[in-house]
Amino acid sequence: MRVDAFDFDLPEALIADRPARPRDAARMLVVGDTLQDRIVRDLPSLLGPRDVVVVNDTRVIPARLFARRGEAKIEVLLHKRVAPGLWLAFARPAKKLKPGDRLSLGEATLFVPEKHEGGEIVVDFEASDAEVMRLLSAHGHMPLPPYIRRTDTTEDAKDYQTLFAAKDGAVAAPTAGLHFTPALRDAVAARGIPILTVTLHVGAGTFLPVKVEDTDDHPMHAEWGEVTAETADRVNTARAAGGRLLAVGTTCVRLLETAAGIGGRLRPFSGETDAFITPGYAFRLVDRMLTNFHLPRSTLFMLVAAFAGLERMKAAYAHAISRRYRFYSYGDASLLERAS
Repeated sequence: MRVDAFDFDLPEALIADRPARPRDAARMLVVGDTLQDRIVRDLPSLLGPRDVVVVNDTRVIPARLFARRGEAKIEVLLHKRVAPGLWLAFARPAKKLKPGDRLSLGEATLFVPEKHEGGEIVVDFEASDAEVMRLLSAHGHMPLPPYIRRTDTTEDAKDYQTLFAAKDGAVAAPTAGLHFTPALRDAVAARGIPILTVTLHVGAGTFLPVKVEDTDDHPMHAEWGEVTAETADRVNTARAAGGRLLAVGTTCVRLLETAAGIGGRLRPFSGETDAFITPGYAFRLVDRMLTNFHLPRSTLFMLVAAFAGLERMKAAYAHAISRRYRFYSYGDASLLERAS
């Protein structure tokens, strides 16, 4: 499918660089047969008594590092753990690095055993994962998306982390989950609706531009995820009783659909997924999706177009732009019904 089918014009003024306060005060566009302007805290009233909600419990690590090679400043963005203490990363300016270099970061030294195309390097911390996390806590910065053109602050350490964050590993937030507050979580629970967790460690590849003209030619990045047996059992039980599955975020959708078996049953899963969902995909499991508003020509907009219908999503985005909804990671939300 041609990538330009997923293009649209977005005024830069609608790109949010800070979240709504409180988080569940963000606006929410309900997209089904009609469009409804709501707010996120209305979500519990839109759920049925047998429904089940699934969220991503990944935790964003402070993955942006400002290191030195001699006098040269090198920005390093970790994006994927490949082994204990070993990470793939993007470096800037990469031209100043070569294999075998060492970078200084505070009291630590980082080894660069490999350099790949596109500014990607391999970083060996020569330390255990626990020691790496301590180093990142001391020297790392929150990896805000590239379209947020400011330096991170102490507020971002909380703002760019979901209420459900528990397992270190993401270098980008599962942003639909950012809308949840303790009050919203409790309101969902008060209706007897379970909130279950899966884990998908979101990588920086989620922001990589689609540079090809046809979606068939785009190499999708892989991310590590896990669905436990308990979550799979509870999802299957709820759906067998007539409940709908609401996935909070595109990360949950990709993982749940990866783990979906024949007949739409969720299976336990642990491993990488490079699922690239575009229009024409037959969804097996997810019934509804809570998600933010995404970049034009992005794999995320392609996914929501596959889920709710391309023309419906184009109309929804045109409505959101005309009503000045806030876009991207810190922006407003949409609640999508799966196209029949």
